[in-house]
Amino acid sequence: MNKIGLLFICLLCAKQGSAQTSDPLSPQSPALNGAINIAVSNIDERDGDDYFAEAERNEKRGDFNDAVTYFGKAAFEYNNAKKFTQYGAALLRLSNVHFLMAHYVEAEQVTLNVALKNYSRIGSKIGQMDSYAQLGKIYLAANKPTQALWFYTQQGIVAKQIGNNSAYIESVLGIAQVKTKKKEYVLASRDLNRAELLARSANITRFNSQIREARALLPAKATSKKRI
Repeated sequence: MNKIGLLFICLLCAKQGSAQTSDPLSPQSPALNGAINIAVSNIDERDGDDYFAEAERNEKRGDFNDAVTYFGKAAFEYNNAKKFTQYGAALLRLSNVHFLMAHYVEAEQVTLNVALKNYSRIGSKIGQMDSYAQLGKIYLAANKPTQALWFYTQQGIVAKQIGNNSAYIESVLGIAQVKTKKKEYVLASRDLNRAELLARSANITRFNSQIREARALLPAKATSKKRI
């Protein structure tokens, strides 16, 4: 990871609690201030694991601004220690906290411009798959269904390559959500039927409630045909 990338993470960590005033995924960058202090102050006091644990505690109790800060510090420390798998994990958690705060631009940038590139560079298929899933979720929430569909599809492709049945089912469910948002209800229903069949075949039960909830969003006509 080069210095520009590190500075990029520092900048995103510094922008806490700011309101989104433009189109969620517009190319215009938000104003960012006081960036460098977060990543470079007291870097010898605690290692990445300590910062990561502190970030998780803050996220759990709803202190998202502090969680952003500590996940950013964890990412910085992991990168310095060349622990690139943990570095990617911290970046995705940082992105997800931004997502929880509806900071979709920041969530997208951390995942697309840093985490995904890191995982691609180290050849981590699992990391790339998780990044695709995160981007699908971000774009769906930001009302960008075309982009969401593409990234959920990429998640599914990688999931099949590495034989991860759960992640593949998640990608199908993501695609169904996109089609529901686009009011393509019949196609969404087919995807839900397919996800249900895949889960049953793999003896995976944790998607049952998610599938039921997704079906409840569809008009009755779309689900009236016989399921697979």
